[in-house]
Amino acid sequence: MTQSERTREILKKVRQVEIRSRKFVDESLVGAYHSVFKGQGMDFAEVREYQPGDDVRSIDWNVTAKMDRPFIKVYEEERELTIMLMVDISASGDFGSSSQTKRELAAELASVLAFSATRNNDKVGLLLFSDEVETIIMPKKGRSHVLRVIREILFYEPRRTGTNLNEAMRSLNRLIRRKAVCFLLSDFLTEESQAWLRPSVHEKPGDLQKMLTLTGKRHDLICIHLHDPREESLPQVGWVVLEDAESGQLIEVNTSDPQLEQIYRFQNQQRLERMETVFRRSGVDHFRVHTREPYISALRAFFKNRGRRR
Repeated sequence: MTQSERTREILKKVRQVEIRSRKFVDESLVGAYHSVFKGQGMDFAEVREYQPGDDVRSIDWNVTAKMDRPFIKVYEEERELTIMLMVDISASGDFGSSSQTKRELAAELASVLAFSATRNNDKVGLLLFSDEVETIIMPKKGRSHVLRVIREILFYEPRRTGTNLNEAMRSLNRLIRRKAVCFLLSDFLTEESQAWLRPSVHEKPGDLQKMLTLTGKRHDLICIHLHDPREESLPQVGWVVLEDAESGQLIEVNTSDPQLEQIYRFQNQQRLERMETVFRRSGVDHFRVHTREPYISALRAFFKNRGRRR
């Protein structure tokens, strides 16, 4: 494929994602995004004459002195938000047992969130990470900027294969000083998430929970857990060689062995339950999306449930 052909293919794919994302935003998320994500502060709007019952702490003493009667400052909610999309591009995201991989699912979901932000005149930024931060696009407004964000999510070629969620959040906290709404999209297949299987020399158990808690205090952090149903069970196809996409480790297993299937299901369920516990204890919002199910339903349910709590 020539460079011009690849460019046309990229533009075509980005346009398809834009059309699909805008359709979901218009049909399913109008108003929900705005009502759920409030402004992070108050902006000065005007001064008006003091009325009985007004908070005396809002008196503008300079204007009051000039006019010889009391005036107060009136504020309105600062609507503009900063949305940061943190997308896991490690090798495990290339897996998908249906027509969509976890990375493609992340790209579409991130696109819907980006266009929702654009419709509300919010800034959108992007952080792509594997076991290191691979690229960062600082928050800006506008359709052309959002299309660049989508293009990076879809077509960025990762340099590394592993996953380091903690490093991604550390980088976010260093770069984005002001409170932002941060969506962390990952399958959360890390060494720590499976530490009960093979203890990691890199990440100590509990480190992820601590970093989620810290980041959740600095920002409005929402974790979106990407999941493929094939991760819950093995296909019964006899002896096969399986490769860990991130570490490259190979293992030969008999997928028709019922005892192995039982162990696999149990270990996967333990991993999912462990992550649920980590999310709950860290106090961050989270929900799970599946490659075989419409993600818009999960997103709509999240907005609805979060709206009830506010």
